[in-house]
Amino acid sequence: MLGKVADWRIPLGPYTPAQIAVAVGGGFLLVKSIHWWLWMGPVPIVAWVLVIWVVRRPKIAGRVPVQAAVGWVLLGWQPRGGRIGGRAARDRGPRPLLGAFTIEGALAPDLAVTAPGARRSALRAPLPQPAAGRSFARHRTRPAAPAVLARPVSGVQQLVALAQQTGGVR
Repeated sequence: MLGKVADWRIPLGPYTPAQIAVAVGGGFLLVKSIHWWLWMGPVPIVAWVLVIWVVRRPKIAGRVPVQAAVGWVLLGWQPRGGRIGGRAARDRGPRPLLGAFTIEGALAPDLAVTAPGARRSALRAPLPQPAAGRSFARHRTRPAAPAVLARPVSGVQQLVALAQQTGGVR
């Protein structure tokens, strides 16, 4: 509150900062635009005084309008992506995703399922080697376990394995 000193106060006061801002700004606007509203008589001046009285304790949805306006200005000033650690958050540039893998073992020929007419020698094709100039040994932390023959797990896989061992279905 402004306008109160000890026991003395401004007439019809004390005033809030919002009331003082509306009084000064509205008074300046009325003086500069007197030729536009002069034909209305005292109506603009009465409206100006009424607005000064209305903003004495304004609350819009529980917030003071000046603080709400400052909040909207600060919201518009923020970067679009927000902030992380006080800095503007930005998307990182695209980078290629590189990776490699090595196939160390293959299925046993007696458990592998072949299409009709396919040759069994196709199952024994050589395994692909890593690209020349690349060393994958540094990525391995321990030696690989010895290859274990895969056993059929589901009932269908067991029937296929049995059919291959007996030479087909009769």
